[in-house]
Amino acid sequence: MALLADRTNETHTSSEVSVSALALHTLIQTQRLLLRWVRSPITLLETLIIPCLLLIMLDTVVGNQIQKFTGESALYGSAPMVALIGALSGAVVGGVLLGRERDTGLLARFWVLPVHRASGLASRIIAEGCRIFVGTIAVVLVGYLLGFRFHQGVAATIAFLLVPIGFGLAFATIVTAVAVFTAKATLVEGITILTSLMMFFSTGFVPLAAYPTWIQPVVRNQPMSVAVDAMRALAQGGPVAHLLGLTVAWSVGAVILFAIPATIGYRRASRS
Repeated sequence: MALLADRTNETHTSSEVSVSALALHTLIQTQRLLLRWVRSPITLLETLIIPCLLLIMLDTVVGNQIQKFTGESALYGSAPMVALIGALSGAVVGGVLLGRERDTGLLARFWVLPVHRASGLASRIIAEGCRIFVGTIAVVLVGYLLGFRFHQGVAATIAFLLVPIGFGLAFATIVTAVAVFTAKATLVEGITILTSLMMFFSTGFVPLAAYPTWIQPVVRNQPMSVAVDAMRALAQGGPVAHLLGLTVAWSVGAVILFAIPATIGYRRASRS
């Protein structure tokens, strides 16, 4: 009888760590997260409504001035910037919700269930990617109504849509690492100060030449400016390889630096 129980436990345990269990549990938890975000007014605001309104506002207020200054439509800078801002803002909201799940004990309850341990973080990565993709599509559609167009073919268009996903997932890794190590949601929300500075001091907000000379190197090389310029080149044309390589380097570097702390913190938060 004891031997039968041991075999049952062994089979049950092995099923929890199998590849099929990882796929199934990740799918279920991804669906849970997406449903929760869809039902969250704050998430919808940060992901869809506010970015679209921001793009309309920027085009209305400064679009004509930038076009007179550069001779080109400001949408090729503001649309990529707003898509990136939407990705970052949604990641902050996701970090706040993650902190709440930890505080309410939901993560701990998942830990004691027969669920694959890696499915929690994997589902968040997939859900974040879906959220960013939908937000980017919404921004592009609004931009299209305002005059934004793709001029470099299908491959460049796909790459344009993928840049915010990679950039946003890298930022989400940072937010996750912060969220699982702090009990204060205000600290996670404080990251929005950083995203605001990145927006106002980027080449997507105003042209590089509009900034004082002493700060132009910082504006030109900060992560959001690099990503905006890469997306601009993918949509409008121009050298793209170097900019896209720098964007990938920024994103991969953030993931490498914060992935392990995020994983350790998520595991510790789930077991507490």
